[in-house]
Amino acid sequence: MSATFKNILAMIELELRRLSHDRTEIYSRAVQPILWIVVYGTVMGSIRAIPTGGVPYIDFITPGVIIQSTTFISIFYGLTIVWERESGILKKLLVAPVSRYSIVIGRAMASGVRAIFQALIILPVAIAVGVRFLPNPAHLLLAFIMIFFASGGFAAVSILVASFMKTRERFMGIGQAITMPLFFASNALYPVQLMPPILREFSTVNPLSYVVDAVRELLIIGNLSNLLEDLIAIALFDAVMFILASICFRRIIE
Repeated sequence: MSATFKNILAMIELELRRLSHDRTEIYSRAVQPILWIVVYGTVMGSIRAIPTGGVPYIDFITPGVIIQSTTFISIFYGLTIVWERESGILKKLLVAPVSRYSIVIGRAMASGVRAIFQALIILPVAIAVGVRFLPNPAHLLLAFIMIFFASGGFAAVSILVASFMKTRERFMGIGQAITMPLFFASNALYPVQLMPPILREFSTVNPLSYVVDAVRELLIIGNLSNLLEDLIAIALFDAVMFILASICFRRIIE
């Protein structure tokens, strides 16, 4: 168990080293979520067409936009796996005396590092345009922990997809097809009650909905009545995806 934990930490440390040398991707990917908040959130908030339970609309969507942004990073983390397969790095990993589970979990959780840095860029911009976060450091810390672990689950989805995709072009198409439906069929931009019945049913099994709900409760609303349910849902999602990705991981080099 200690060896597995060390392997996971080593891969997270590797991701931190990569970020320290090149942060361009983090900055460029922050542009879209910032536009969602600054432009879309401001415009829709002025219309007041979407009921949000007394919460300003720009405040309501900010957690959803942050999670969408970090999920996007995690889902496309599999591109790194595809590149490492082509360069031969993955073959070296698989012949190393470490378990596939530690490799998959380590690589998946490494994406959580990128997700945290992405959220740290978006957060001050949201504050600058008037989003009112709860002044509770414990809630903020817990929200970032939730983002970190949820990003690991979505990165495991990415690794699972990468195990079946042979080229980066195919992976890009599949990644986009996964990310956008998850985003629009969640409670990121509007309450679940406004959705058509079929989307409302899908939102109950959409992991993005639980992550957004948890972060919104922690940072904006302050009512933690659903937090335990959200935590359980995220933990189950991570466990299932880690197992499936680990089982299919060898397909990447076959």
